[in-house]
Amino acid sequence: MPEGHTLHRLARLHQRRYAGGPVEVSSPQGRFATEASTLDGQVLVRAEAYGKHLFHDFGPSGTVHVHLGLYGTFTESKLPAAAPVGQVRLRLIGSTHWTDLRGPNRCELLTPDRVDAIKSRLGPDPLRRDARPERAWDRISASRAPLAALLMDQAVLAGVGNVYRAEVLFRHNVAPMTPGRSLDPVLWKEIWTDLVTLMRAGVRTGRIDTVHDEHLPEATGRAPRQDRHGGEVYVYRRAGQPCLVCGTPVAHTELAGRNLYWCPRCQPA
Repeated sequence: MPEGHTLHRLARLHQRRYAGGPVEVSSPQGRFATEASTLDGQVLVRAEAYGKHLFHDFGPSGTVHVHLGLYGTFTESKLPAAAPVGQVRLRLIGSTHWTDLRGPNRCELLTPDRVDAIKSRLGPDPLRRDARPERAWDRISASRAPLAALLMDQAVLAGVGNVYRAEVLFRHNVAPMTPGRSLDPVLWKEIWTDLVTLMRAGVRTGRIDTVHDEHLPEATGRAPRQDRHGGEVYVYRRAGQPCLVCGTPVAHTELAGRNLYWCPRCQPA
C-alpha cells in the first residue's frame, strides 16, 4: 500500500496540472459514472492529501475521495488522451495532461461533512503544516500497545506505513515491541521530526531513502539495494541480511498481519 509521501506527491502533481480550471471527468469503467457526470466540466478547486487519502475538491459539486489501498494506481500522461485501457474507474482531462485511476479501494464523491468525518478519524500527518504531533503523543503515551503497532495505526499517526515505521524505529534504536507508554517524550519529538524530514524527502524524490551518507553503497562499497520499492533502507525487507551498521542479521516477524523488520543488536529490547 502506498505510504503518505506518495499521496502528497500525487496531490501536488494534480494541483499543478488540473486545479484552477475546468476538468473533464469520466468513468470509462462505469462504476463512478453518475458521480463523474456531476463533476464533468467543473473547476477543480484544490487537490490535497491527508495521510493515505487523496481529496479532489470541486467546490459546491463535492469532493472526490480516493484511497488507493493495495492495488490502486494513477497513470499520468500529456494530451492527447489515449483510449482507456483496463478497468479505469476515474479519468481526469485537463488543459495539458490526463490521468487514469485504476483499482482503488475507495473512489467516492463526498459532501464537506463526510470529508471532515474522514479527516477527524485520522491522527496528525507529518507532511501537513497543520499537524499537531501532541495529538499522537497523547495516544502513544497512554497505550500499552507496541510502538510498532501504534506508528501504523492511522488514527494515531496518518500516512506512516510499513517502510517508514521500520526505518524510523531503527534510526532511533528503538525496539519495535516497546510499549507506547514507555517511550520518552524527548525521543518521541525526535522520531516525529525525523518522520517529517524523511517523508518530505520522499515527496521530492518519489522514493523512500533512510540511510545516512556513511552507510550508502558509494561510501561502504556494498552493492546498491535491488528491490521494486527502490530506495536505500536499513532493515525493511532485509530479513536475514547483515545490518548495515553492526552486521547482525536483520530479524523479521509479523505484527497485526504486517511484516516487521528490526536489528536485534541496534534495537535491543
